[in-house]
Amino acid sequence: MTDTSFADLGVTEPLQRALQAENYTSPTPIQAQAIPHLLAGKDLLGVAQTGTGKTAAFTLPILQQLAANRGERAGRGAARALILAPTRELAIQIGDAIRTYGRHLNLRHTVVVGGVGQQPQVRALSRGVDILVATPGRLLDLVNQGHVRLKSASILVLDEADRMLDMGFIRDVRKIITALPRDRQSLLFSATMPADVARLANEILRDPIRIEVSPKTITVDKVEQHVYFVDAVSKRALLIDLLRDPALARVIVFTRTKHGANKVSEHVGKAGITTEALHGNKSQGARQQALARFRAGKARVLVATDIAARGIDVDGITHVINFELPNEPESYVHRIGRTARAGAAGIALSFCDSSERSHLRGIERLTKRPLGVAGDRRTHKEGPHTPQADRKATGKKTPRNRRQFRNGRPRRAA
Repeated sequence: MTDTSFADLGVTEPLQRALQAENYTSPTPIQAQAIPHLLAGKDLLGVAQTGTGKTAAFTLPILQQLAANRGERAGRGAARALILAPTRELAIQIGDAIRTYGRHLNLRHTVVVGGVGQQPQVRALSRGVDILVATPGRLLDLVNQGHVRLKSASILVLDEADRMLDMGFIRDVRKIITALPRDRQSLLFSATMPADVARLANEILRDPIRIEVSPKTITVDKVEQHVYFVDAVSKRALLIDLLRDPALARVIVFTRTKHGANKVSEHVGKAGITTEALHGNKSQGARQQALARFRAGKARVLVATDIAARGIDVDGITHVINFELPNEPESYVHRIGRTARAGAAGIALSFCDSSERSHLRGIERLTKRPLGVAGDRRTHKEGPHTPQADRKATGKKTPRNRRQFRNGRPRRAA
């Protein structure tokens, strides 16, 4: 499919012009597989992580179908297509993609998310929209208040369905689905396919086309991966030591909890390194400001939780650091994919303490690739660190501390 063009897929000229303006010349595998089926009106089950081009895979056909039936304008409070996303950041990103790809189509869309006042959203909905992008909680609130009518929505997209379940949105999603017409085109995208997501897909999809883009290929081919074995109490010191290398120019550090993200961010800031924290306890404005500073290079490090970081699309991320390994191997794939956007390469470094060894084994089983051991830092402390101290503490030879990295990469595996 490497020689396939968007024109070959049946994408119309106005959308092609918008894609060319963004230097998108060739469709990704999921776009090449999905777009023809979606233009034919088929339901679709897509198993793909962020970074594979799935947003364009569903937004381009939606825009083309709605533009072709321009006479079917949505009435007051109504939408012709509904896209549900689990996080505010991902919803906003999808809205930006719709604006970019649909710039020549004169279609109306709006984004409805929590964490901000609802009145501007109510005003936008009052005029009717062609595409509504929403998080489940805020949308259900507006439906219950009578501000949104979904009976004219002929297309439904559930994006990041596995994350919706993780965040406890499944009941809201089911309530929203009951407000939609039965006769519709439905699309469900998920990075993983646990039993609950499979059941949901069976409930809402009719004879769907299934498309799967393996995250393992992206992980293995695009991201250089290394692991440090380190005591939990020594992780902060190791992080600061690594960040002293200027090759780590734009870094996302992942933690498991919101509290942990704050603590790590504070520690990095005290070391004189510009940093921002991103997690669900922050207001919408604070989260957008943190992302804007990181995207503009005003913050070198972004410390984030998995849920908050889902959907982040920032170019030029040189490194991902797993301060704590996730207990779900698929989340690891999502994390390190932040540094392999749009075909670029990247480096992922993981800290593993004794309690996380089982998580590491699960990750290596999923990716079918052992992580290179960059060093054993069980007794890592701030300040100078010598090979002799390493040998004494660990009983084996390890790379030298300050010189073990060259251009942000370990010189050699232990």
